Amino acid sequence: MGIAYYPYTILVGTVITLILWSHVSKKRSGLGRLPLPPGPKGYPLVGSFFDMPRERPWLEYDKWGKVYGDMVYFKVLGQGYLILGSNTRVNDILEKRSANYSDRTSMPMLLDLMGWDFNMTFLPYGPKWRRHRRAFHKHFHGGAVGKYQPVQFKETHAFLRRLLTAPEDFMHHVQHASGATIMDIVYGIKVSEKGDPYLAKAEQALQGISEAGMLGHILVDLLPFLKRVPNWMPGAGFKRRAAFWKSVNMDMVEKPFARVEESLREGNAAPSLAASLIEALPSERNDRRAEEEQLAKDITAVAYIGGADTTVSAVQFFFLAMAMYPDVQRKGQAEIDAVIGSSRLPGYGDRSSLPYINGIVKETMRWQLVSPLGFGHMCSNDDEYNGYLIPKGTLVLGNAWTILHDPKTYPSPDEFQPERWLKDGQIDPDIQDPTVAAFGFGRRICPGRYFSDNSMYIMIALVLSVYNIRPPVDDQGNPVNLKPEPTSGLLSFPAPFKCSIKPRSQAAENLIREERVVLD
Repeated sequence: MGIAYYPYTILVGTVITLILWSHVSKKRSGLGRLPLPPGPKGYPLVGSFFDMPRERPWLEYDKWGKVYGDMVYFKVLGQGYLILGSNTRVNDILEKRSANYSDRTSMPMLLDLMGWDFNMTFLPYGPKWRRHRRAFHKHFHGGAVGKYQPVQFKETHAFLRRLLTAPEDFMHHVQHASGATIMDIVYGIKVSEKGDPYLAKAEQALQGISEAGMLGHILVDLLPFLKRVPNWMPGAGFKRRAAFWKSVNMDMVEKPFARVEESLREGNAAPSLAASLIEALPSERNDRRAEEEQLAKDITAVAYIGGADTTVSAVQFFFLAMAMYPDVQRKGQAEIDAVIGSSRLPGYGDRSSLPYINGIVKETMRWQLVSPLGFGHMCSNDDEYNGYLIPKGTLVLGNAWTILHDPKTYPSPDEFQPERWLKDGQIDPDIQDPTVAAFGFGRRICPGRYFSDNSMYIMIALVLSVYNIRPPVDDQGNPVNLKPEPTSGLLSFPAPFKCSIKPRSQAAENLIREERVVLD
C-alpha cells in the first residue's frame, strides 16, 4: 500500500503545520548542541519523503547502512526515524536504555481507525501495556508453553495427512495447521477443514496489519489530523479500508470468546485458555468484572492472531529452503533416521538429540524473517548517544534483516546453512542466536517466542522425518530454479511457489496415516 495523496488545501495546511513544528522542535531538542546521526538529508519540509522506500524497506535501509553506518537518521514530514543496523547499536539503545525506548508513536491508522488497540504490541508504554504483557506472559513464558505441546504435535500430524492428500496446497495447509493449533489451545475450538470462519478472520486481519503497519507508509500516521476528514473526501479511501478491517478485528476479538462463554453456560466447553480466564473472572456484581473480561478478550485475541502469523511465514520459508537446498534436507533426514529410526515420528523429547534439526530451526529464523524491520520504538526523551542527539519522538527501528545478514557474523548470509550453528556436532553457544533480532528488542520483545519456537521445531522435525521436498520441474523435466521472494509489508511471507512433496517411503506413509502416535 503506498502513501495516499490529498487535495492541495490539505497539503497547504500540512506545510504550515510542519514549519511551526520544525521551529518548535529545534528549540526543544537543542539541535545546535549535538549533531544528529548521519543519514540522507532530504528536502526542506518534506525531508526524505520521496526517498523513503515503499517495497521491502529493510533492504533499502540495509543499503543506506553501507553508506552512512549502523545508525541512519532521516526525517519524513517532520517525523524523525533512526534505523539501527547492528546488534551493538540495538543492544546499547533498545536494550540497555529500554526505559527511554519502549514507547510507541501515535498510530492513528492501526489504533484509532482499525481497532488494533486490543493488541499490546501497539499500545503506548505504560500501565495498560504492562498489565496486558504480564497477563499474556503468565500463559506463554518459557516454562508454561510445554503444556501446549500435545496440541501442537496433534495438529502437526494432521498437517502431515493433509499434505498426503493435497501436497500442492501446502502453503494453505501450513496456515490451517497454525490456525487450528492456536484455536484449540486458546478457545478449545476445532476448526473446519475448509472455509473456517475463524481462520478466515485471522487471515484478513493479518492482511490489514501487514499493509497498514509499516510506519510512514500511510499519510494519516504522519499527519494524524487527517483521520478527521470525511469518508467521502477524495483521498480518504484509507478510512473506508480501515472501517472494513475494524469490523474484522471486532469479530476476531468477540466471536470466539462469546462462543466459549456460551459453551461454559451449556456445560460442554472444551479445556482452553479462554475457558480458564472466564472461570476466574470476578462475579457479575463486582465492579472490576468488565475490565477483567476485556483483558481476557484482549490477551486471547493477541494469542489467536499471533499464533497465526510467525509460524506460518517461517514454515513456508522452510519448505522453500528444503526445495532449494537438497543437501540440507538429506542431512536433516539422516540425523532423524539415526536417532529416531523409521518406526515412529520425532517428538519434543527428542529435540536435545537432534542438533542438526535445531540448526535448521535457527537458520529458518535467520534466513528470511517474518518481520524484517519490526515495530518502531519511540524515544520518550531527548537522548545523547555516542556524541549524537536522538531527539524526543524519534522512531527507532532495529533492522533485523541487516543484523541477521551481517557477513562478519554469518558468512555467506544469503545461503541457507544450518552448519553455521554447529560445532563438534552440537549447537555452538558462541554463535549469535537469531533470537537477538528475530522477535524484536528490549521490553517489546515478542512474548510468544517460546510457543513459536516449539511450533517451528515440531513442524520441521515431523515433515523431514516422512517427506521429501523437491523443486518443481519444467516441461523438459529439469528442476526449476527457485529463489526467495519475500512479500513487502510489516509481516513478510514468501511469494507463492511450487514444490514436489512426496512420502520418503512406504513406512513413512504408514506413519503419516496412523491415527494414534507417540507424543513423547
